[in-house]
Amino acid sequence: MDKFIVQNSSLRGTVSISGSKNAALPMMAASLLTDKTCEFHRVPDLMDIRTMGRILEVLGKKVEFRAKKLVIRPGSGALRSSGLAPYQLVRTMRASFCCLGPLLAKNKKAKVALPGGCAIGVRPVDLHLKGLRELNARIEVQKGYCFGDGSQLKGARIYLGGPFGSSVLATANVLMAAVLARGRTVIEYAACEPEIKALAEVLKKMGARLEGAGTPRIEIEGVRTLCGVVHEVPPDRIEAGTFIAAALGTKSSIELQGVDASHLTSVTEVVKTMGGALQFRDDRCRVRAPRTLRPVNITTLPYPGFPTDLQAQFTVCLTLAKGISLITEKIYPDRFMHVQELNRMDAKIQRTGPYAIIEGRRRLYGAEVMASDLRASAALVIAGLAAEGTTEILRVYHIDRGYEHIERKLRKLGAKIRRIK
Repeated sequence: MDKFIVQNSSLRGTVSISGSKNAALPMMAASLLTDKTCEFHRVPDLMDIRTMGRILEVLGKKVEFRAKKLVIRPGSGALRSSGLAPYQLVRTMRASFCCLGPLLAKNKKAKVALPGGCAIGVRPVDLHLKGLRELNARIEVQKGYCFGDGSQLKGARIYLGGPFGSSVLATANVLMAAVLARGRTVIEYAACEPEIKALAEVLKKMGARLEGAGTPRIEIEGVRTLCGVVHEVPPDRIEAGTFIAAALGTKSSIELQGVDASHLTSVTEVVKTMGGALQFRDDRCRVRAPRTLRPVNITTLPYPGFPTDLQAQFTVCLTLAKGISLITEKIYPDRFMHVQELNRMDAKIQRTGPYAIIEGRRRLYGAEVMASDLRASAALVIAGLAAEGTTEILRVYHIDRGYEHIERKLRKLGAKIRRIK
């Protein structure tokens, strides 16, 4: 397994933000809803994207991926008739589970393995199954697989609220199944994330009839068939937020190219409270870190609240703020595996249930640390750039799932970071 060697660095220059992984994956799953060609642009070259491509190939599609252009063509259909998405592939990432809805709607049957992904706490698929069953799908869970029959899908009024709010992937799954179901469907407490709005734009281009995506209420009128689509993936707001955190942690000023300011309102507010500044112009964002970071209390919430996927990265920044900060994790209460690794670098963080109390220090110190999940990996990279001495980060295969060539982008900004096989 690869590892990173990271040293204290100051960043400067411009970095280009890639297309959104979390938007691209459901779009790829949506190609299962049509027998026509789907073409996506600005697709990031990531392990998760390639894994989803392999799943689509197992399901009978022909997938070509070159120079950020992804083309998904219809195949023979022989494999897709089984509707099998195998555990060997699905276990590596949670987003692959959103193949279930399209398979039930178009293929009428599905056998999809229960998903894997990062170890950030319990993430059940109850809301997915609840919503699809209310669309009249027959689903049984046996031996680690969901066996589904979607031959009688029909519209329904569905409430998708869960104990920790709305679910992005459950909303995507139910939305994709509903566009081919008979009659009218109303999804209440739908996820409002930009990734859902982007998926809805793709579905509408394919001929789906729906309104309200990006709000808690989505209304869908089922259609009989969908056509192909050409669409560009929106920018990755989490990658943008990660580079913003890197600038704050290293007390640097950098520019991001290819961002959407409307996706970063909660991040902008937190940065302002910490004493930094984000200046947006067209699709660019200038990040300016203050000489001294101020403490802040952060609560992760569904969009437009502060993203749970940026909690670990901003935790690093708060370890260097002057004062005491509080992080409340309301999406995944156990998402604090990075805390013990940061404490190895002389951070002072106390974890109690869904809370992390952070006492700011003057500096962090390099150490050997272990990456536990995708966003924790990015957090440890930021910590290594901000710390005195050398930091060795093991198991960085996690970071390759969600960040396109992150070490190359950081080196372009002046970071001292090396990947070692």
